[in-house]
Amino acid sequence: MKQSADLIIEARWLLPIIPRNKLLEYQAVVIQSGKIIDVCTFAQASQQYEPKELVQLNEHVLMPGLVNLHAHAAMSLMRGLADDLPLMPWLEQHIWPAEQRLLSPSFVYDGTLLACAEMLSGGITTFNDMYFYPVAAAEASLKIGMRANLGLVVLEFATQYANDAESYIDKGTDARDQLKSESLISFSFAPHAPYTVNDTTFKQINTLSAQLNIGLHIHLHETLAEIAQSEKKHGTRPLARLAQLGLLDAATTFAHCVHLNAFEIQLLAEHGCSIAHCPSSNLKLASGIAPIAEYTAQGINVGLGTDSAASNNRLDMFAEMRLAALLAKGFSHDATAISAHQALEMATINGAKALGLDDQLGSIEIGKLADLTAIKLSDINMQPCFDPVSHLVYVAGREQVSHVWVSGDLKYYKPNNNDGVYSHVEPQELVDIVTKWQTKLAEFKTTTSKPLFN
Repeated sequence: MKQSADLIIEARWLLPIIPRNKLLEYQAVVIQSGKIIDVCTFAQASQQYEPKELVQLNEHVLMPGLVNLHAHAAMSLMRGLADDLPLMPWLEQHIWPAEQRLLSPSFVYDGTLLACAEMLSGGITTFNDMYFYPVAAAEASLKIGMRANLGLVVLEFATQYANDAESYIDKGTDARDQLKSESLISFSFAPHAPYTVNDTTFKQINTLSAQLNIGLHIHLHETLAEIAQSEKKHGTRPLARLAQLGLLDAATTFAHCVHLNAFEIQLLAEHGCSIAHCPSSNLKLASGIAPIAEYTAQGINVGLGTDSAASNNRLDMFAEMRLAALLAKGFSHDATAISAHQALEMATINGAKALGLDDQLGSIEIGKLADLTAIKLSDINMQPCFDPVSHLVYVAGREQVSHVWVSGDLKYYKPNNNDGVYSHVEPQELVDIVTKWQTKLAEFKTTTSKPLFN
């Protein structure tokens, strides 16, 4: 007697990520109650299982859902608000003034929903967020059906969200308590950066993160100016300061890490920290090029992030994979520096590992959650195709994403030559969001303001 299954997906190619450097052909993924219960040939699946639904992907690669390891989702509303500027003028004179005026739960909900729609249509099933009003962000991600790790932001200065470090922490822990039963939501503390958080607050957050068993998500060594400021104010580089405070741990993800010296690379490797590499944002803000080939050679877990749509200006992990691989080759003068397989690992299992979720997602393995993305390779501009793995990184774009499942539920589908369809969001709702906030934000396009800190 055949075993029942909710869904069987038959794919021309299957990229499981684990085991490494493997591409399988004519494989079926069998799903029951949101989890993968078998990976086998078409014939075996037909003989052993009776599915409620069968999806046949004869021209596609099926792979794990992408993990965006560093995002500020709600900032999608500020896409293009201020471009062609260095990081600090961009923040101090444009982004922060706009946030001071308009930041609210509705801003975060709408911006996060818009970002989730963009990410989901590009094959992203999980994102690691860092922004205000985490409950509003959770409501948006839950509506569309994505998985989110919510960074509980902490700063020393006041915003519309909180007044001081203590109130940020209180609001963050309250949000965590309110949402901890949601299966699609996880958490980390997100002290913004060494230049916006003091030692006492870092120590408090470190203690709380251990007590609550949640990770840390911190901007670090994004620019040379940040390092120079730390040396002037604290007498040491930012990473050395955080090491002295005890914040280096396997549950810590540092965003950017563009400028690390040899000792710092070794330090992160020894402590098992992860890096969220954001190549597009780093280039656009002229922060520099992170030597990720050196990081991976030392065994550091490197994932990929888009950063925000305000600094990228796309939430496109296919673009990040391609750029990460190409920059690594160019920076190191080594064409083998980061392979296509490695770039795909960065966008999947490495991101899951950084979030402590690699036992649940990031690869197509029996027992893991069925977070899956299908990419169609038959379009004429994808031909000829000699190596589907290479094509995923160097040829394909997010426009080739045809299906996205989260826990075995189809959340996004793009019929042939048609616009994509979301399971739980109507396109008009997204259009209304853009119309509403573009008018309100237009006045800030050329705004200048004094820095919020010295």
